[in-house]
Amino acid sequence: MIFFVASKADLAGLNIAKSLLKLLNFRETDEKFCGNTVYSAITQNSEEAKLVFTDDEPVNTQNLPYPKNLRMVIFISRHSSRSGTPTLSVHTPGNIGEAALGGLPRKVSISPASAMKAALVEMKKSRDEMDLPYEVSYECTHHGPSLDIPAMFAELGSSPEQWRDVKAAEAVARGAVAAAVNREIYPAILGIGGQHYNEKFTRIALTSNVAFGHMIPKYALPNFDEYMLRQCIIKTVERIEKILFDWKGIRGADKEQLIKLLKTMGLEMDKV
Repeated sequence: MIFFVASKADLAGLNIAKSLLKLLNFRETDEKFCGNTVYSAITQNSEEAKLVFTDDEPVNTQNLPYPKNLRMVIFISRHSSRSGTPTLSVHTPGNIGEAALGGLPRKVSISPASAMKAALVEMKKSRDEMDLPYEVSYECTHHGPSLDIPAMFAELGSSPEQWRDVKAAEAVARGAVAAAVNREIYPAILGIGGQHYNEKFTRIALTSNVAFGHMIPKYALPNFDEYMLRQCIIKTVERIEKILFDWKGIRGADKEQLIKLLKTMGLEMDKV
């Protein structure tokens, strides 16, 4: 079963949810989740999908009563940034270091790399079809919740103007649906280095047959040790085939230590 989760306190999430209701022909049920109405649909793969709403922000959903038979959770939400750049984005939740914004410290969720790639590709396609003035991007692994089930965020940002944009909300909803129904399994990569929005990793995923799972940005590397490395590899749905460095996006002081650490894993390493 697929769970789509939106917050009643999130304007963008609610707008994305309105598009989802139409795209998957959700029907209202008598079931309640956190006191709110549950909507149910059957995907093209004959899999049940539920759209649920919470009163709290998506980052604070660590202790929701998630059903035991979930295949994946897709959080549909707003994205905020200081720049306010219009953005359609996707990422896995979890914390490389402290839990500054929900979740648990030093714990990441399971990354559904192939599903995230499907969402990214569909967001770009929808952006182009609707001629939307938005960037499409991966984000690094960050914020809560930190779950032991495959989880991803499909986001609309980065300011109230975009959160109210119903066409952009539809593009994110299409991406979320593409993630839910995807059955392609792509070679998975662990990305290390670069900025929070990694243009290089995004471009590679959009122009080749690989998918990125966890992505560790430059600012998180001081907290990235062997424990977190092994966790990011194990907590990816697909087998990690390679580690890819955004080499110029890594501090010189961190490079030697990273190479030593990663050699212990016996994985192929490459630079971009």
